[in-house]
Amino acid sequence: MLIENLLVILGVMVIAFIFAPIGLGGGMLFVPLLHYVSGWPIDGKLLAVSLMLTGVVSWGSGLTHRKENLVDDDMIGISLWGAVPGAVLGVFIIQLFEGDFDIIFKGLSLILISMALAKYTFSGKKSRDDDLEHKEENIPAVVLGSGFGGFLSSVLAIGAGAIYVPTLQTFGNLKARISIGSSLNIMMIVVPIAVISHLVILNDFQTNQLLEQLFFIASLLIITFIGSRFGAKFGIKNIPENRILQIFITILVIIWFRYLIDIFV
Repeated sequence: MLIENLLVILGVMVIAFIFAPIGLGGGMLFVPLLHYVSGWPIDGKLLAVSLMLTGVVSWGSGLTHRKENLVDDDMIGISLWGAVPGAVLGVFIIQLFEGDFDIIFKGLSLILISMALAKYTFSGKKSRDDDLEHKEENIPAVVLGSGFGGFLSSVLAIGAGAIYVPTLQTFGNLKARISIGSSLNIMMIVVPIAVISHLVILNDFQTNQLLEQLFFIASLLIITFIGSRFGAKFGIKNIPENRILQIFITILVIIWFRYLIDIFV
């Protein structure tokens, strides 16, 4: 148990450090880390803890991006009109399918991971900010896309940066780094709401488990905050985004195959 806990602590620190600079909360990796290394079942308790860690990453990195003026508060406010209701709706969906949620979670994760892999691997040449043709903002699309991101945030225990960032770029007409900072600041509000909503619907057994592991969870939160702060400060200026995405893609492929094995074997 000690070795497993140490591996999880190391894992969350690395995840927070390398993904904070690119606007991803790391939830897509926190869940399989706790599920496969610590053996936690995929239930409300695991989703709540993963969201806590994701929230810490978003705050640690989001504050750094705000300090660097890499945010657009108007677009953040507009996005929250969709993201907050979407997050609350996601929690109700989880409660509805609680008994069969392990397979549902992994099935949805397979779809989302496949979409992410297709986007990052086969999208072709990446457009540069200064090459993008100026377009008018599409406010309804921003709200709708953010609502979908908030929904996935609750259901899959992720920050949903993979949804917010392209939504803000495509429909909010924000540059890449501004959309990343804005995405993180959306998470800073949406993820705590999702965490509270998850905690409210936990049964007594799950609540007791959470309390028994309170010290361990608190340690993870502290380590995650440290990792995200250092990752954001160092990574924004020193780590090439393409290199981080290569690591991200490699890990996603491993998780994709593992979830596929769990569903069909």
